Amino acid sequence: MSKYWSDLVSQLQPYVPGEQPDIANITKLNTNENPYGPSPRVFSAIQGLLNEDLRLYPPPNADGLRQTIAEYYQLEPKQVFLGNGSDEVLAHVFNGLLKKSEPLLFPDISYSFYPVFCQLYGIVFEKIPLSEDFSLTVEDYSRPNGGIIFPNPNAPTGRLLGLNAIEQLLKSNPDSVVVIDEAYIDFGGESAVPLINLYANLLVVQTMSKSRSLAGMRIGYAMGSVDLIEGLERIKNSFNSYPLGHLPIAAGIAAFADQKYFEDTCQRVIASRSWLTNSLDNLGFKVMPSAGNFIFVRHNRRAAEELALSLRQNGIIVRHFKQSRIQQFLRITIGTEKQNERLVNTLTTLLGG
Repeated sequence: MSKYWSDLVSQLQPYVPGEQPDIANITKLNTNENPYGPSPRVFSAIQGLLNEDLRLYPPPNADGLRQTIAEYYQLEPKQVFLGNGSDEVLAHVFNGLLKKSEPLLFPDISYSFYPVFCQLYGIVFEKIPLSEDFSLTVEDYSRPNGGIIFPNPNAPTGRLLGLNAIEQLLKSNPDSVVVIDEAYIDFGGESAVPLINLYANLLVVQTMSKSRSLAGMRIGYAMGSVDLIEGLERIKNSFNSYPLGHLPIAAGIAAFADQKYFEDTCQRVIASRSWLTNSLDNLGFKVMPSAGNFIFVRHNRRAAEELALSLRQNGIIVRHFKQSRIQQFLRITIGTEKQNERLVNTLTTLLGG
């Protein structure tokens, strides 16, 4: 601990991102990246900007991309907020919309960055236990709160909450901001965006890192009422007025323009998820229902930590969490067909199948 640190920094327990190993021939199934690259239109768009204009600042509100997202979701541009990845967007959401006198509510098994943001911004929170099957019970959130947030589909479980339940949640908490973190929504869920114009307290956060294959470009966005978006803009412009550069803006616009590529790659991931689910079920794994580009599994005989280590020794990395309720589970990203087959073949050998 450095004598030069502030009291806040000395007390922080930072978020630990998924490992990005610099190892040759690794099968990396631990951070839920899309196994397929970006649309070819993205590369063309980026190449078209590799000129002296990079000396200029980008538009502060990424206007072209903002308009593109608004049109895609049938919203107004002033209902869209952009940031440097959805984590930055979420940081502004926590600081600008969820820092209240009453506690923020989110599931006990959820995105592990949420409590870190609470610690960073001094937000009181309560973790609401998921049911035994890891589903979210809307009635559990009918208590005084300063906001509600959860991923949908949830991470790391993959469980999905339907729109009827989300609408029930919005109705029962009219004075609280309800944030739906839809990082994985395109792999099997129905977005809550159509509810935005019906409920002023709804904010939907998405990312281009997963279904649009642009994790390396760091593009996140939030959609909600003009009132909520204005609050986020006030925070952003007190922090960093230029969160997205020219290249990410162009890449994002190009990715949205190629709807066929987007749909095709999502369907490939969904099909692979089904195949991998069936394959692991045959190997004695319990596989949770998933609407994401990952599955959450536990084996009926072998410890999760042991399996994760054995897979690593065979050149395959998956995610193991040490949290008590889920320490016997592995989260496995859906890979390419070849990567999925390598995983299943390796597990078959390890399990003596």
